[in-house]
Amino acid sequence: MASLYLHIPFCRSKCLYCSFNSCIAGKELYAPYIAALIRELTSLVNNLAETGAEENSRPVLDTLFIGGGTPTCLPSELLQGLLLEVFKLFDIATGAEISVEANPGTVDLRSLSALRDVGVNRLSLGVQSFADRELELIGRIHNGQEACSAIEAARAAGFDNINLDLMYGLPGQTPDSWQSSLERGLSFRPEHLSLYQLTVEEDTPFQVLVENQTLCLPAEDHVLQMDDITQQLCGAADMHQYETSNYAAPERKCRHNINYWLNNDYLAAGASAVSCLHGMRERRLADPSDYVRRISRRESVVMERECLPLEASFRETVIMGLRMVRGVSRKSLQARYGLDVRDHYGATLVKLIDAGLVELTETHLRITAKGWPLANQIMAELV
Repeated sequence: MASLYLHIPFCRSKCLYCSFNSCIAGKELYAPYIAALIRELTSLVNNLAETGAEENSRPVLDTLFIGGGTPTCLPSELLQGLLLEVFKLFDIATGAEISVEANPGTVDLRSLSALRDVGVNRLSLGVQSFADRELELIGRIHNGQEACSAIEAARAAGFDNINLDLMYGLPGQTPDSWQSSLERGLSFRPEHLSLYQLTVEEDTPFQVLVENQTLCLPAEDHVLQMDDITQQLCGAADMHQYETSNYAAPERKCRHNINYWLNNDYLAAGASAVSCLHGMRERRLADPSDYVRRISRRESVVMERECLPLEASFRETVIMGLRMVRGVSRKSLQARYGLDVRDHYGATLVKLIDAGLVELTETHLRITAKGWPLANQIMAELV
């Protein structure tokens, strides 16, 4: 076992665009939830030992990611306690990547120093924008100056591996304001950037606001200009795109997410968390109160199980791998599935190659520069 994800579903407020499993819960639920999360994790580790899934007495972690929600809306003592329990249950590999997501409105030098002291070495800050009006329109709890202060506090706390989440295509955003936000972010010399185009998800307040034309999104040509600005500024800053939405300084790619994109095994715990082990994918129930109740009764919190047939798993691995600029390894696919992409996709793949949208080398299948703007359509052809 190399990767572990832990889900903290709590937020101080729900962003208008968010479709993730998060909620505004009373603080009285925080401690019982963390206790339940530790109990689930302990049970999972014990089950691994009983089934012989791990050769060593304790599984070894190369990456740990605590996400949400907003993990840092919890008191520092609870997060520290959770991490210490993880370190008791797992052996932590030398140089392991230990990440925590944070909202700039929920951290300061004290809380960030507490995370750093307990062993967190990678911080992912959900900045989204440095423009106050844009932040207000999407329902964020922080402003631009607070975002800057959070980054400065993270550096002062000793973090030398910081990711900034930024969003483009926001209501009221222009190419100029996107350039200003991205330049502001790059001025802090982050090691990693996750740059997401706003997607209007179903059953979110944003969907209603956009459909009612209460909020208007930027025109498509403006979004394309934002894409061009991203490429220019990141290239000049030596931030290299390695995945659809992710850019990194040399040797600073997010190893935890790469494990996802390789469609490898990963363990997970917490409300709504999804794990995948030996081809079996398990999804946990979403409601944190119900999660706590079931754990206290020693009942299962797994609501869905799925094991894909070989060819379906093969196609999923191809699609996930194509999210990365380097593409998907033909050798790895052959070793894992006994299938080659050329033989499996046949005429469909030939059509995409002839159109210059994908490239098939001796080692990899990857999307070309011409194909990136059409990545979703390409993947739909290959799914």
